[in-house]
Amino acid sequence: MGQMAQTEQRAPAESKRVEKQRKTIDRAHRAPQNHRTVDRVTRILEEVVYKPGMTFAELARALDAPRSSVHGFIRGLLAKGWLYETNHRFYLGPAVYGLTLASGHIRAGLVTHTDLVALQEESGVAVFLGVQAGDHLIYVAEAGSDAIASFEARSNIRRTLLTTAGGKAMLASRSDAEREAYLRHRSKEEAQFVDQFLGEYEEIRRTRIATNLRLSGTRFAIAATVHNQTGEAVASVTLVGPSASLQPRVRKLGSVLLRHVDSWPKRSMKPREAI
Repeated sequence: MGQMAQTEQRAPAESKRVEKQRKTIDRAHRAPQNHRTVDRVTRILEEVVYKPGMTFAELARALDAPRSSVHGFIRGLLAKGWLYETNHRFYLGPAVYGLTLASGHIRAGLVTHTDLVALQEESGVAVFLGVQAGDHLIYVAEAGSDAIASFEARSNIRRTLLTTAGGKAMLASRSDAEREAYLRHRSKEEAQFVDQFLGEYEEIRRTRIATNLRLSGTRFAIAATVHNQTGEAVASVTLVGPSASLQPRVRKLGSVLLRHVDSWPKRSMKPREAI
C-alpha cells in the first residue's frame, strides 16, 4: 500500500514535468528561426537599400556566398520588381514602393511629390505614378483623391499592362521585339485585351496618350509615359476619374499631361529621391 501511495504521489509531479517540457518544445518551434535562403534574399535587399548602386561583385562579397547562388537570387528579385538594374548597378525596385503605397506610406524615386501635386492641381483629377515590374504595372505614388481608384491601387498593386492605361502606354513605347514577345506570351484569357491593344496601338503611338475604361465604364483613365534623360520610357503617369467628367476633356487633359511629363526629364533625377 505504501509503495502504491508513493507512486500515486509521483504521478502528478511527473505529469507536470512532461507538460512543462512539451510547452518548452512548442515555444521553441514557434520562435522565429533563420532560413538561409530568406537570409540571403533579405541581405541583398538591405545592402541595396543602404548602398544603392552596388554591383554584382560587391553584393557577392557582402553576402560571402557562391556567386552562382547570388546571381540566381538577384535574377529572381529583378523578375518580380524587388530590384532594378541600370548600368550593371542595382537599386531598390518598384515592387517595394507598391507595398508602401498599399500601406499608405508613399516613397518613390522617379518623380517628386511636388510634380504629381502640380499636375493634379492643374488637371483637377487624381494622378497615379506607375512603373513596370516584369509583366505588370505597379502604382508607386499618387496625388489627389479618387476613392475608388485609390482603393484599387492599394488592394491590387500588380496589374497586367494590357488592363491599364499606364500599362498600355508603357507597352506601346517598347521596341517591336519587346512588345511582340510580351503579346505572344499572353494567355488565352487575355486574348481580348491583346486585340484591343493592337487596335489602339497606332493611335497611342501617334498621340502618346493611352486610355482605359474600368469598373463597367464608370472610371476613365488617361496615361502617358515618363522618359529619362536618354529618352527611355521609365514610368507612366495616369489621370483617373469618373468617365462622365474625364471623357469629354480627354484632349485637353492629354495636352496638360504631356506638358508636365515632358518637363521632368530636363532636370537631374536621383534613384533614392523621396516622394
